[in-house]
Amino acid sequence: MIQKDISFLTPEENLLFDDVLLYLAEQGQSGEVLRFWECQQYFVVLGKISDVQKDIEWEAVRRERIPVLRRSSGGGTVLQGRGCLNYSLILSKENRPEILMIHQSYRFILEKLVQTLRDLKMEVVFKPISDLATADGDKKFSGNAQRRSKKYILHHGTILYDFDLSKIEEFLKMPENIPPYRRGRLHRDFLTNIPIRPKQFKESYGQNLGVRRHENHLTQTEKECLDKFVKTKNIFVTAH
Repeated sequence: MIQKDISFLTPEENLLFDDVLLYLAEQGQSGEVLRFWECQQYFVVLGKISDVQKDIEWEAVRRERIPVLRRSSGGGTVLQGRGCLNYSLILSKENRPEILMIHQSYRFILEKLVQTLRDLKMEVVFKPISDLATADGDKKFSGNAQRRSKKYILHHGTILYDFDLSKIEEFLKMPENIPPYRRGRLHRDFLTNIPIRPKQFKESYGQNLGVRRHENHLTQTEKECLDKFVKTKNIFVTAH
């Protein structure tokens, strides 16, 4: 597995590069990857089938000129920005039978993440299907989603570590489908940051996943594919 720490200036490049990595793996031009990224501007990301009208506070989004995009994976709507660390995994179904079934794959991946955080002296728990929360208070700090292809899966998730949580309530409505452990709590009462040091966390998680080398740059093939995706895939969303 290769570890890449690559962030882009624009929201669309950050989202589409995950799709590039999955596409190249499916084409046999690359393999398993662990990627980390973080965007310095706020933007909203809808899941593949998330409802635009039900999830977003459009008046606030328009007023603050917050871009809204749709990713290729499932999951709920999230707010991105500084202090939200993203990790992405391209994993081989052939090499990892643990990921063949979707619920089992979430457990396998997220328990690795839980172990990493526990090694860093943080008490956290896996909340099926796809959340991580603090052991004390059941406050969510990580949401995850997947896109599953023939040979590989793309699994990606967020980790709140220094995020302005008030912004989430400003730009996102309460979701309609909520897990039981949320217990109806508002964003400000349900979400939290965890005190990770990003560099230390990246190194530890990479070791737990078996990273063999680091490549913190784009290959020529990746660059060409990303340029093509940016030109041909419109992932921006507007209110209806």
